[in-house]
Amino acid sequence: MTRPRRWATVPTDGDRYRPLYARVLGLRFVNPGGVLCFLFFEGALVLAVLLALAELVTWWAVLVLPAVVATMVKLNDLVAEVVIRTAAQVPEQERDRFRRQMAPVVGRASVPSAARPLPGVVRGGDPALRAARPGDPELQSDAGDRRPDPARHHPFP
Repeated sequence: MTRPRRWATVPTDGDRYRPLYARVLGLRFVNPGGVLCFLFFEGALVLAVLLALAELVTWWAVLVLPAVVATMVKLNDLVAEVVIRTAAQVPEQERDRFRRQMAPVVGRASVPSAARPLPGVVRGGDPALRAARPGDPELQSDAGDRRPDPARHHPFP
């Protein structure tokens, strides 16, 4: 008799098509494929044998390393179960608010409508912004109003 799996992501009927490694560990949320199961078990076994042949570890590692890898895979499955159950308890309203907050905002930046003069740029309509050169005919008319700026030195008249 099979027990119903309420939170299982893998259908119960598909259990017999899952790799033996995943069935032995009883993985319910992590669903590794055949290649990944091969790497988890046989890869850990081969790595342990190579480390033992190189005399970097004792021969106990041939038994311990695949067991440690299996423990970590099962622990990952348990963590995934907790995360999925916790996410299922979040109300739909909170999920929608979170999605809105995390959505990228695409828009346009506001640009002020009044153009400001750039430094060093002379505009033709405003006499206050014209370059002050000695001998400029427009400065001759209001020369009495302006005093020459001693800090501003013009090498070319």
